[in-house]
Order: sequence, then structure tokens, then C-alpha cells
Amino acid sequence: MVNGVMGKKLGMIQVFNEARCLIPVTVVEVGPCGIVQIKARGRDGYDAVQLGSREVSERKLTKGQIGHLKKASDKRWKYLKEFRSSGKPEVGAIVTVDLFSKGEQVNVQGVSKGKGFQGVMKRHNYAGGPATHGSMFHRAPGAIGQCSYPSRVFKNKTLPGQMGNKRITVKGLRVFDVRSEENILLVSGSIPGPIGGMVVVRKAG
Repeated sequence: MVNGVMGKKLGMIQVFNEARCLIPVTVVEVGPCGIVQIKARGRDGYDAVQLGSREVSERKLTKGQIGHLKKASDKRWKYLKEFRSSGKPEVGAIVTVDLFSKGEQVNVQGVSKGKGFQGVMKRHNYAGGPATHGSMFHRAPGAIGQCSYPSRVFKNKTLPGQMGNKRITVKGLRVFDVRSEENILLVSGSIPGPIGGMVVVRKAG
């Protein structure tokens, strides 16, 4: 048994629960994912499987990737990722959204939207300076270091820089619904990344 799969974020919608309360959920198209390679504890030191997701044509892959994928099946996957496993998985087997059940807790990992180079007000929620009365201090970070001692800027000082485009994991989200016929997973709450972005959904714990 595999503890997770890869999927594609399709966006967010609102659905009603049993108590007729409106719940925001994220729609994730999960799999189907194929098992490309099996890692064994005796040979590799741990038990895991390598899953492939999103079929593509061979012209979009390198010769090394094609040779690796041909060992498993006739499918050509765009993304490959390892997941912990138990039992006796088989190369070429397909993992679907049926891996999850309604009400189960999951951890979702994705790459957040890149915002580019941003200042301290947008990146770290600084209040900024006065906007009127001749103030010449508006959106700057202000003093960042010390004078004669220790004459340096401390590590981890919040400063302008690259914002977003980081791998983010949101833990403890709950599966609202599983739609096997459509390969759709409804996850309560929001998950990182843009629409169409690749996400990893793992069982919590």
C-alpha cells in the first residue's frame, strides 16, 4: 500500500455538508499514477515505490527518462516521485484516488505562487511610515542594524527579497469527498500552488 499520490490542483469551490453549512474545498485531480520502480529495504535500505503522474508523449522526455520508464510499462510519465509503501506493490500497477476515504486527514504539499522581489510591507507585513505631513519615510524597512557594536545585521532579519515560490506543506486537512469515477478529491480548505500546479497528497500520520 502506498501512502500518497500526485495530483493536479483544479481550483476551489463551495459545497454544502450534511448540516447544510457552506464549506470551501479545493478540487484536486488525483492520478491515476503508475508504479515505475520499487525500492526494497534489503537492497536500498528502505521500502518505497516510485510513482509516475501525467502521461506525456515521448518527444517531451529525454532518452534516459524513456529508458527508465520502459522498464515498468508502456506509459510515459511527466512527473516521478517516491512514496513510502507497505505490503507487496507491483511494478506497472495503477494507484487511484480510491487510496483515500471520506473524512480522512491528509497532508498536501505544493509549490506556492511566486511573487517575485517584494518589499518588507508586502513580504513581512510591516506597517510602514506616515503617508502625509511631509514624511519621507513610507515603505522602507527602517533601521536594520547596530552602530559601533556589534556593527552588523543579525541573522534572520526580515528584509526585502524573493517572495513565494517555495515548497509548502499544509498538514491535517480533511478529505471532504472522493469521486472515483472522475478521479477527483475534494479537500477541505486551501492548498498551496496555482491552478494546474502539481501537488502531493499523503495520508496524515
